[in-house]
Amino acid sequence: MKILLDTHILLWWMDNDSKLPLLARRLITDPENSIFISPVALWEIWLKQSLGKLRVPETFEQALADGQFENLPLTANHAREVARLPWIHRDPFDRMLVAQARVSRLELLTADATVGSYGDNVLLAE
Repeated sequence: MKILLDTHILLWWMDNDSKLPLLARRLITDPENSIFISPVALWEIWLKQSLGKLRVPETFEQALADGQFENLPLTANHAREVARLPWIHRDPFDRMLVAQARVSRLELLTADATVGSYGDNVLLAE
């Protein structure tokens, strides 16, 4: 399975946070799965960190550099898909991640029930 991590799932994984659902942990550690991260998630993380709204684990950047995840580039097709999405969610970061998952044929792994409402291409891990 090809999986795109929602921002909070990425942070919980990197911080070994107990909030990470067991299903998410299983999917991320399954060697049969390809796990992707988006620059959109990184943009959200570093933006919120710069505003003082988020604490990023000290090992975060090193873990990214270690290459555990595959990078998903942001494309014009991804941006176009955002306009085609129903307005279930207004968060621009989440909307872009949903659009990227749809266009790139990935499953977006999230614990956010609102994002889970997009249905296709979204795996809700609670």
